[in-house]
Order: sequence, then C-alpha cells, then structure tokens
Amino acid sequence: MEEISATEAAEMLREHPEQTILLDVREAMELEMAAIAGALHIPMGEISGRLGELDANKTIICLCRSGGRSAQVAEFLLAQGYAKAVNLAGGIHAWSDLVDSSISKY
Repeated sequence: MEEISATEAAEMLREHPEQTILLDVREAMELEMAAIAGALHIPMGEISGRLGELDANKTIICLCRSGGRSAQVAEFLLAQGYAKAVNLAGGIHAWSDLVDSSISKY
C-alpha cells in the first residue's frame, strides 16, 4: 500500500480535484474536533456497505487521526479493486503540521 505525505495530498487535491477523493474514515465525533473541508466522510466501520459512493477511477486518499485506521481502509479498498487507494501518512495530525495549522490536533 502506498502512503503519501500531507503536502503531496494537498497538492493533488489542489491540482487535480476532479481526479482525487479525500476520504475521512474517522468517527463523527472526531470530525467535530477537526475536519478538512471538502473531504468525503465515511466512518471506517461503514466502508464495506458504502463502496458505491467511491469512484474506483479516482485516487482515493484515506485519512484518519494518525494514519493507522486509514491504512487499513486503503488496504481494504485495494483488495476490492480500488487500485488508486493510498494512505495519508500521519493523518490529520500531519495535515495540521504541514498543510493547515488551523486544523486542531486531538
């Protein structure tokens, strides 16, 4: 499974928004503490039942708090044929550190 940095993810979203999905797999209560505008929210436990919401032709950047859950989701998506699924290394903490410091860490 491929991992990308927060800065690489931000660049992809900025330069190719029509080809990229930022998939936030955290729980709703976590979004209340810190969220990235424009991200698609599907909690990890709901991924298998909501695959139809994801376009297999797009790069899907999986995101969680620190990168563990999103890595599992990226692996699952790859196994389901989503060949462009990647993990955001360091999760929302890395996003806060490298892209947008207004996003709080928790």
